[in-house]
Amino acid sequence: MVTAGVSSAIDLVAARQRITVLTGAGVSTDSGIPDFRGPTGLWTRDPDAQRYVDFDRYRSDPALRHESWRRRATHPALAAEPNAAHRAIAALAEQGRLRALLTQNIDGLHQRAGVPDVLELHGSIRETECIGCGAREPMQEALARVRAGEPDPDCPHCGGVLKSGTVFFGQPLDATVLERAVAATRDCDLFLAVGTSLSVQPVASLTGLAAAHGIPVVIVNASPTPYDDLAAAVVREPIGEVLPRLLTAPAP
Repeated sequence: MVTAGVSSAIDLVAARQRITVLTGAGVSTDSGIPDFRGPTGLWTRDPDAQRYVDFDRYRSDPALRHESWRRRATHPALAAEPNAAHRAIAALAEQGRLRALLTQNIDGLHQRAGVPDVLELHGSIRETECIGCGAREPMQEALARVRAGEPDPDCPHCGGVLKSGTVFFGQPLDATVLERAVAATRDCDLFLAVGTSLSVQPVASLTGLAAAHGIPVVIVNASPTPYDDLAAAVVREPIGEVLPRLLTAPAP
């Protein structure tokens, strides 16, 4: 049964010492990075933009890759700075109460805020991945080649097709990262889902897994999610304002 309101969530969080946090795009919107499925999200405004992260189309269509590289060169994540929500989670880690940070975000802002170990379930835009040999290199190296005139830079190791180091539609998640996320979900005393619609599987199912193991779930998101009915508390207030309150409140 859902208990709405910030006060209930604060009490739940303050009493826990091993908190696993799952974050989504809503955590980074205050840093100037638009979300995907919100009312003004990237894919809400332009559903066709999803074609740039379709693995089969990307691999087979040079023109689509050219446009993808043009867009990557100006991606807001590359210049973004951590916001109050990122810093609040880093403070939780400093307190020694962060069991694990699982993120669907690809922007690297949690690391820049000071969280030492982040499980990036959907990969990172700050590096490239070769479809051929799997080599990973800093994204800025490929973007320097794009700015120098290469519309579709290839792999410097094997000549294969390069993509961002993010998980595209049609690609599996990294099995090792997912296994660690499942372990952290089972081995915590509170599961906090922040800024995620909980609509993308298999990551969204971690919320249900926590609830099935009797672990209290707190959801902080602007819009309803499919897992709200499993939560002990649901908070709808702006993430950048409420997360510092949730994660810095003293234990009762």
